[in-house]
Amino acid sequence: MIQWIALASLLAWLYLAVGHGFFWRTDQRLPARRAPSVWPSVAIIIPARDEADVLPVTLPTLLTQDYPGPARLILVDDGSTDGTTEVARALADEAAKRGGSNVTAAVTASTEPPPGWTGKLWALRRGVDCAGDAEFLLLTDADIAHDPGSLTSLVASACTQDLDMVSQMAVLRAETVWERLIVPAFVYFFAMLYPFRWSNRPNSRVAAAAGGCSLVRREALLAAGGLAEVRGAVIDDVAIARIIKRSGGRTWLGLAEQVHSRRPYPRLADLWKMVSRSAYAQLRHSPLLLLGTVLGMTLVFVVPVAATIAGLAAGDATVAIVGAVAWLIMTLSYLPMIRYYRQPLAGALLLPAVAALYCGMTVDSARLKRAGRGAAWKGRTYADHGAPTATAARPATIVEPPRDPWNDGVSRPVATAVPEPSGPLDEAEAGHA
Repeated sequence: MIQWIALASLLAWLYLAVGHGFFWRTDQRLPARRAPSVWPSVAIIIPARDEADVLPVTLPTLLTQDYPGPARLILVDDGSTDGTTEVARALADEAAKRGGSNVTAAVTASTEPPPGWTGKLWALRRGVDCAGDAEFLLLTDADIAHDPGSLTSLVASACTQDLDMVSQMAVLRAETVWERLIVPAFVYFFAMLYPFRWSNRPNSRVAAAAGGCSLVRREALLAAGGLAEVRGAVIDDVAIARIIKRSGGRTWLGLAEQVHSRRPYPRLADLWKMVSRSAYAQLRHSPLLLLGTVLGMTLVFVVPVAATIAGLAAGDATVAIVGAVAWLIMTLSYLPMIRYYRQPLAGALLLPAVAALYCGMTVDSARLKRAGRGAAWKGRTYADHGAPTATAARPATIVEPPRDPWNDGVSRPVATAVPEPSGPLDEAEAGHA
């Protein structure tokens, strides 16, 4: 029986290594691109909920993009209580005084989401409404920093390859011991679940995206039904990619080089919460899928180590060799991700232990869901379809009604410092002036 289980694990790894979209490779980077003849207008939309601490690190990187065309940045305050709006406005004013960028900035407020909507998607919808007729929407998170040429590269790739959605998995922070151990595996498991190559094929049913950096063609999003189509999705990035691809749009997902997450997860508890808040939602809250996931991860990641040790201890060379070969394939498949995150290569040997941790996080996610605390984020807890549950607790706050952000008093660069935008943004800019 042990031999058969070890052999099943080895066969699983042979399939994963060569038949599962080469998910373990890290060569899916922004596709070939060239500058378009006319740079399209872009609206950068950032939903922010209690992000005052991280905005001084990330927001200036977007306000100083070297994008050649017209670009608006719209930060939507999603009911923050820590002064997020004030911090964002101050940073926007500072960037406007310095000048040197085509990016204009505005800060507006969302309201509490109606039943059926998650807070983030409701805030994103507010941002899309404010974006007007911008050709592209860059959906990004408040904790994401962008290198100066990030937006230019994204738009050039979309235009060159005729893509309706270009998404990059941001380089996550991997500085503390726990971050170095768990973060590379997080991206590795995501790629295993959604092989990037398969997701990037127009005729494939696999569709995925990374919410920290997704450039979306506005018309394609509207043709797919808009954000209302995914209003209750907890894993909103994947949901948006699915509806765009389902409606005939072309999507692309890869690993980033110019986009970095600055959110720290210094303790195991922080990383555990990050994974467990949505892991069960990834399994559609299905106990059967949960059981299959735990058994599958045990077979794939734990059995090779157990078989190697048990075979050596019992003097069973067949079991030991089969287990060792499966473990070797597993380790080799993890090395590209370890290198991508610039971690010691020996860390690849720890993947089975990290996988066991992820199993625990996934089971805990199901436990939290049964306790009515699933998919919790900054004071909001969501039921199956996005409606805030009665258990969500947060200090009362008055959220100003949505206003036109271009008349909210946020400064813009002076005309002498920034080339005058042209095209569909002219009317809005003239109104603001």
